[in-house]
Amino acid sequence: QVHLVESGGGLVQAGGSLRLSCAASGRTFSNYAMGWFRQAPGKEREFVAAISRSGRNTYYADSVKDRFTISRDNAKNTVYLQMNSLKPEDTAVYSCAVDMAFYTNDYAANWARAYEYWGQGTQVTVSS
Repeated sequence: QVHLVESGGGLVQAGGSLRLSCAASGRTFSNYAMGWFRQAPGKEREFVAAISRSGRNTYYADSVKDRFTISRDNAKNTVYLQMNSLKPEDTAVYSCAVDMAFYTNDYAANWARAYEYWGQGTQVTVSS
């Protein structure tokens, strides 16, 4: 069992920044890839970013590339999402998730079904 708790969401003006955190407990965090997903009202959940277990490999949705940065601190069992140049269309509930598969090639998936455990989500609202 893995428990994930997100924090750092809030209301920000367009062009602003936020940093989301996701604290994990229950398993050896450094063995697993982590991902961030988001869901806006009336829309499907979508991939935002993912990071491999070592942190060396990162993956981004085209819509957030060059604006968002995913990172992790395995000593603190925490993954982060730094969000810069925020846009109103980034408004959504952001959730982190852990993929319990062990990838020998230090990979991270970009589809939601690969991830077994999810946090409760944190609201990000970007005003225009």
